[in-house]
Amino acid sequence: MPAKQRLLVIGGDAAGMSAASQARRLRSEDELEITAFERGHFSSYSACGIPYWVGGEVTDRRDLVARTPQEHRHRGIDLRMRTEVTAIDLDRQCVRTRDLDAPDLDERWHGFDQLVIATGAVPRRPDLPGIDAEGVHGVQDLDDGSALLDALDKERPRRAVVIGAGYIGVEMAEALRHRGLDVTVLEAAPEPMSTLDPDMGRLVRAAMNGMGIRTVTGARVTRIRTDDDGRVSAVATQDAEYPADLVVLGLGVRPRTELARAAGLPLGASGGLLTDFAMRVRGHDNIWAGGDCVEVHDLVSGRERYVPLGTHANKQGQIIGTNVGGGYAVFPGVVGTAVSKVCELEIARTGLLEAQARELGLRFVAVTVESTSRAGYYPGAAPLTVKMLAERRTGRLLGVQIVGREGAAKRVDIAAVALTAGMTVEQMTALDLGYAPPFSPVWDPVLVAARKAVAAVARG
Repeated sequence: MPAKQRLLVIGGDAAGMSAASQARRLRSEDELEITAFERGHFSSYSACGIPYWVGGEVTDRRDLVARTPQEHRHRGIDLRMRTEVTAIDLDRQCVRTRDLDAPDLDERWHGFDQLVIATGAVPRRPDLPGIDAEGVHGVQDLDDGSALLDALDKERPRRAVVIGAGYIGVEMAEALRHRGLDVTVLEAAPEPMSTLDPDMGRLVRAAMNGMGIRTVTGARVTRIRTDDDGRVSAVATQDAEYPADLVVLGLGVRPRTELARAAGLPLGASGGLLTDFAMRVRGHDNIWAGGDCVEVHDLVSGRERYVPLGTHANKQGQIIGTNVGGGYAVFPGVVGTAVSKVCELEIARTGLLEAQARELGLRFVAVTVESTSRAGYYPGAAPLTVKMLAERRTGRLLGVQIVGREGAAKRVDIAAVALTAGMTVEQMTALDLGYAPPFSPVWDPVLVAARKAVAAVARG
């Protein structure tokens, strides 16, 4: 009988526990011993749901937890909470851990046959005077969400400043607005949502301002001011100062790969781990990685990108678990699809932006159309704007962005499928999409944009 294999997992959230759970489905406890280490207080939770918990749409923190540590243990996974991995020794095939709730205890070494690195990401925290002041919050995990809610409940702040207007920033701005705070968003770029082209980001800024969220662009933060007690009192930019009782960092995240770097594992330009399509770390047959700590293959550009999303993390964990468990699966890549909302405004993108297409040296056309979410005569029809990029010579679809009201965001899935399939905009015009007046105009806005892109390509 073959010897029992030892699988160690670093990280107890989406990628790590999906990998552990899938491996357990395929291999019994007699065949595979699975131990997972999580430095936080929660496992298998939805970080994407934190803004909606803070804003009050989700009322119970437990609703964000897909599977508790006890449930994982019941399924044969030895999940050790509040346990931080401090080193990876590739030569000895072991990791060193420490108990965060018992810091006086000696650190311990644990051997492995297979290792999964799912260390996730950390919020970007600029090196600014006052950045560590009381009242400044990053929002990445449930512990961060709990700390922010405690501050809202106990300190009753009136004025909030959100630094950064990416996905996290605009979602947290909405959450704080729902809480009744006076919210200002400061963004260094010319427009919010740098994941959109500036002309589409301008629509987001106008809508946010119209919803009572003050949005200041071109605002480079220089320091966070504090009062005599060391609490945040204002955020200063190069041009102005904005009073604040609470500051939320919405500057995005970076991969948490310090352990991997120290171990000599390969990292990409963004600092994320590099893997093959099976999610095996390049050059290491028994080391796997997934989730927000890895870079992924972009099917449109053909390059590696850092795209930290829970959808990818869960898929990658499944793939790792299948491969560790003796099966075969691959993660072919992504097209860069993401959706978000701020109040009633829905925001979506997939594929390349204009700047990315130029960086790749692509010749392209860009078209924009304005339409409605339903037939114009049907009650509730709301305006939406679609921007589409296509390769000039071939007509290959390169990217789509959509900004609008109800029904706007999920339309981007049409484009995501078309990008994955490598379709041209002309092929897209023949797509057999569902139609009824409550759901769409007779020509869906995405197909209207495709028709306009076909004409632009034909003009050369």
